[in-house]
Amino acid sequence: MNIDEQLLSIIVCPACHGTLSESSSGGVEELVCQGCGNAYPVRDDIPVLLVDEARKPD
Repeated sequence: MNIDEQLLSIIVCPACHGTLSESSSGGVEELVCQGCGNAYPVRDDIPVLLVDEARKPD
């Protein structure tokens, strides 16, 4: 994942405003919220920060 560290330091979860951290498993790149657990996809190194696109925590 090639997301700029400065960008990661300022973006937050659109649902709860929690901190996002990078996660990569099985070739799927995501930004996971440390607050609510939503996982937002990263497509072509661009985070898709739409609540409707998020994978909900199990």
